[in-house]
Amino acid sequence: MQRVSNVLFLCTGNSARSILAEAILQDWPRRSFSAFSAGSQPKGEVHPYAIDMLVERGHRRRDWQSKSWDEFALPESPAMDFIITVCNNAAGETCPVWPGRPITAHWGIPDPATATGSESIKRRAFSNAYDQLLERICAFTALSIEAGGFGRLSTQVCDIGTTEKPLEL
Repeated sequence: MQRVSNVLFLCTGNSARSILAEAILQDWPRRSFSAFSAGSQPKGEVHPYAIDMLVERGHRRRDWQSKSWDEFALPESPAMDFIITVCNNAAGETCPVWPGRPITAHWGIPDPATATGSESIKRRAFSNAYDQLLERICAFTALSIEAGGFGRLSTQVCDIGTTEKPLEL
């Protein structure tokens, strides 16, 4: 039986991008990952367009919650194997000390919650963020977690975040 790796997606508000990433990976067909999300300054609620996007894309409805990253830095918290920031603010903040030796990476995705204009433009921003996260998570899940060693795996996970696509509106 394959070992399950814990992945924590971080964002400042934990209301959109990190929630999308958590749901995508949690519902991934191969169950070799457990996904979580959190924020340094959680908004306290998930953005309604994020919920709409997840439901539209066929994700099982769950009790998605905006929560603090402090919940995952406690001794009784699950040990994370990977910590991935999905916003530039969270990547630049001083993070808690994570138990264990997780691989950390930054996969900056434009914040769909800041999109302005019509409802159509705002929803398209969420769709684009979802698609970018899906593409990166697909690349991530294709990596050989067990082979290659810590350094090589760390580089590969970081490299996934260097694929920049402009936000199409």
